[in-house]
Formats: sequence, C-alpha cells, structure tokens
Amino acid sequence: MKIIIIDTACANLASLKFCLDRLGFNATISRDLKELESADKLFLPGVGTAKEAMKNLEQFNLIDFIQNTKKPLLGICLGMQILGNFSEELNQETLKLIDFTTQKFKAKEGFTFPHMGWNEVYSSHALFKGLEGAYFYFVHSYCVGLGKYTIADCEYSQKFSASVMKDNFYGVQFHPERSSEAGEILISNFIKDIG
Repeated sequence: MKIIIIDTACANLASLKFCLDRLGFNATISRDLKELESADKLFLPGVGTAKEAMKNLEQFNLIDFIQNTKKPLLGICLGMQILGNFSEELNQETLKLIDFTTQKFKAKEGFTFPHMGWNEVYSSHALFKGLEGAYFYFVHSYCVGLGKYTIADCEYSQKFSASVMKDNFYGVQFHPERSSEAGEILISNFIKDIG
C-alpha cells in the first residue's frame, strides 16, 4: 500500500512520517503530482494559517489534485480546516470539499486559547473504532462547529467537530501523531479500514 503525506510546507511532516513509519506503514512525503496520483491513502497535515496553507497549495499546483482525488484523504488540524469552504482566520477561502466554515472559538470565562492539550472525543464512526471516549491532543484557536458532516465531537468552551467526513475526505482537528496510542489506533483505522 502506498501512503503519501502531501508536502504543504506548513506542517510538521517529520513527526507524522515518524509515527507512520513506527507503525510499519512506509510513508513518503511528496508534492509531486505523478507520485501523489499513485497513492492509496493520502494525509494532508497543516499547521499555521489557512491563508499560508492555501497559498502553498496554489504555488505547488496541488489544489486541483486535492479537489479531484478519489483516494481516501485525511486532513490533520489545519489540514482538516482547509477541507471546508472558508476560514474566518484572515478571511480565507479554502478547498470547498466539505460544507463548513472554520470559526474562531467563542470566548468564555475560564477558558484560554488556543485550545491546547488533551481532550475527550466522542464518535461511533469506523475511523474511531476502539476509541470511544478516547483522549487526543489538540492545538488550535479556530474550530468547526457541529454539522451534517461531523463524525466526532469534542467540547472546549463550546461543542465542536473533532472530526468531519464527506465521501473520501476525512478530517481530524487533533494531532493523531501526537496522541499516543489513541492516535496510532486512529491512523491504523484510516489506513486499514477506510476506503
């Protein structure tokens, strides 16, 4: 099975590759279109701003490929957020693959932002097989509200989508590569059971 991490130049690619390699999945980091087209599973990681991520995807001619791929793709953190229509962070249009808007967390007394640390996630979707009520590691100031495409939820000052899915596109707001055993199980589920 060919697993490729899409090189967006705005993510900690090495930690995701290390996690995949440790699990026995030989992953490649690439932005080469021919190589990406040969993938069985794709990962779209991201950290930073939606504006920077979209600028890089455009510069590397990756937008059309991502929008048209039929291969299972897992967006991680910012990689999930850019699967939507729009991000309020710097008012950026995104990939428009799943119908949602990324919004700033609502301020609430007793909560500090970014939402950083371990939090419980609830889901009965196959991506979360064996993970009901598991804790995952989050670092984010913007979130996706609950909606039609939510497959896992979490709460921090408000309920939000911890994971979304439409067709072959999946996204997780947390960092599975930094989420210890729970993250490893989720990555294995995506590779072995999805698509």
